[in-house]
Amino acid sequence: MEERPYVSWELMQSFLTDAFCGYGVPEKDAALCADVLLESDRRGIESHGCNRFKPIYIDRIVEGIQKPVTKIDILKETPTTAVLDANDGMGMVASHKAMEMAIEKAKAYGLSMVAVRNSTHYGIAGYWAGMATKAGMIGITGTNARPSIAPTFGVENMLGTNPLTIGLPTDEDFPFMLDCATSITQRGKIEYYARMGQDTPAGMVIGRDGSALTDSEQILKDLVSGKAALSPLGGIGEELGGYKGYGYATVVEVLSAALQAGSFLKALTGLDENGGKRAYHLGHFFLVVDPEAFMGQEGFKKTCGDILRELRASEKAPDEERIYTAGEKEYLVWLERKDKGVPLSKAVQKDIISVRDALSLEYSFPFENKN
Repeated sequence: MEERPYVSWELMQSFLTDAFCGYGVPEKDAALCADVLLESDRRGIESHGCNRFKPIYIDRIVEGIQKPVTKIDILKETPTTAVLDANDGMGMVASHKAMEMAIEKAKAYGLSMVAVRNSTHYGIAGYWAGMATKAGMIGITGTNARPSIAPTFGVENMLGTNPLTIGLPTDEDFPFMLDCATSITQRGKIEYYARMGQDTPAGMVIGRDGSALTDSEQILKDLVSGKAALSPLGGIGEELGGYKGYGYATVVEVLSAALQAGSFLKALTGLDENGGKRAYHLGHFFLVVDPEAFMGQEGFKKTCGDILRELRASEKAPDEERIYTAGEKEYLVWLERKDKGVPLSKAVQKDIISVRDALSLEYSFPFENKN
């Protein structure tokens, strides 16, 4: 297994902020974008952390399909709702504005929902639900994405991996945070299987002939060409509940697009009619509930914590050490990493060096000259 050096959180926050600024993102927005990426690494969800800062954000700014300066227009607003237009700016900046609005509205009226249109990748969904839990509120968010998932009984990639993310405040040191895609797996996991020389487990990916694909290297090629699609949660067909994942992915697609009259399904490929790159025009939604409007925040946190503790204390399966609840493993990763820093793979190290050198930034990193 690749040995990955650690870089301090402070150094990476500073570098990422300066890197974003170097490509035209205003300093305050750049610091926010850096924090969202690092939150993924703090939780051990590295698929959405520093691993993505260059290919998903910097490269798209350079390609002209994502704007570094985010102009946010409020298209419609009521006391409990709003629709924002991100104008193809930084999705993380638009999402922060949307969740701030949703929290303030929920404080005043108990519940609120804000939708965003014409946006771009908004980072780890749990960051936005986490903003609500830190305020003692329930946070629910989702986003559509470029087509990856085939509908049940279908073979064509139509739906994005469309996370439906829910954060619940508790009386523990960490919230309940269910943050996962509505597909069984994501492209990044298949890339990992390919690097390790392993087959992808049957049921995760479906070919155009309806068969389960397992050759990891070939799957990566077929996903690009459209000859393969990811399976929804539950897998191919209905036997193990694939229709459930398909249904949830569709719910996220509808809420991400229909509330704000935005783009959906095949319109989100990021390609124009000639195959050229264009802005993705993604949609997001943010729903906030204030338990204070019901029986109070503290009572909610206590009951939520009690439920989670009872689940973890229930009888374990043979040979299993413990039972976890959603968000707990991520909290344990943070405890392990908080004093060590961010672990960086060789691929991410190369991205960091290339961006630093392209911008002539004066940074040195502990991994240099050690590979």
